[in-house]
Amino acid sequence: MNCEAPIIVSKAEPATRLRAMVVIPCLNEAAHIGRLIERLDGAAIRQDMRIIVADGGSTDGTLDILARIARENPRVVILRNRRKLQGAAINLAVRELGDAVDCVIRVDAHADYPDDFCDRLIEEAAATGADSVVVSMITEGRSLFQRAAAMAQNSKLGNGGSKHREGAKGQWVDHGHHALMRIEPFRAVGGYDETFGHNEDAELDHRLRTAGYRIWLTGKTRMIYYPRDTVTGLFRQYLNYGQGRARNILKHRAMPKLRQTLPAMILPLAAGALLALFRWWAAVPFSLWVVICLGYGVVLGIGHRDPRAFLASIAIMVMHFAWSVGFWLQMLNPRRRGKRSP
Repeated sequence: MNCEAPIIVSKAEPATRLRAMVVIPCLNEAAHIGRLIERLDGAAIRQDMRIIVADGGSTDGTLDILARIARENPRVVILRNRRKLQGAAINLAVRELGDAVDCVIRVDAHADYPDDFCDRLIEEAAATGADSVVVSMITEGRSLFQRAAAMAQNSKLGNGGSKHREGAKGQWVDHGHHALMRIEPFRAVGGYDETFGHNEDAELDHRLRTAGYRIWLTGKTRMIYYPRDTVTGLFRQYLNYGQGRARNILKHRAMPKLRQTLPAMILPLAAGALLALFRWWAAVPFSLWVVICLGYGVVLGIGHRDPRAFLASIAIMVMHFAWSVGFWLQMLNPRRRGKRSP
């Protein structure tokens, strides 16, 4: 018996002009929100789109900036996102304003985008018939540690070979950085799970694929992401990522991929290294991981002709260890597990 879900082909014809709206989840982005809206406004005019900013209760002057922009630009709409989470922001916008459009374009406030980002997404959705169009995420840094974190996140050891982290060409994928989603499939699977503070995009992609919808990774555009610029900030981010991945696995009874299993082993290896007080060889696996990371940093430094790239090895170790800690905190604490799917 074939238990695979059937492929659901979008009803929109390639020649049909898709109506879209841009949604920006936002919280305390006074330094970025004005420039971001200005960057998106050209595409909003060309595509006749509204720019929806779902603010989670900013206290840094973001709301004043948004109020001024909305007075001057009738395309800008402000929503109050009481749940604060990014997934909740998209759900809110689709619930309140989604009836008037065919698709929603998710834009993160703390990132950069090409001027034609929205144009290319709409073109790709129409041309491929995809239910979701995702993009590659290229990481860049400004400060010394942020540049090191960017090199780490752009590297195979840092991202595990994830396709949307490597600038892959157009192809069908299981997951990618969320950009455009058709309203009908989004609503059909229930939108984002608002119990997920992190990894909500991968969780939604799992449900989309299970329901037979298709996800296209475009090679026509991408987004630029700026990583955390401190060790503490990077650690907290990847701690949350690890917890989110564990909740996804628990909810859907899914098997982790190899690129997720390997970093998950770092915490057990570190715990095992404590046994070196009694048996020296117990520290070998953890020490081998440290050596691999440090050696990889040297390779990156040579490849980039920049000795400062060696700091990327530190960022990789922070990312791996924090992800593993978050993963096991979630897996071993039943009270924090996600509700499993029936």
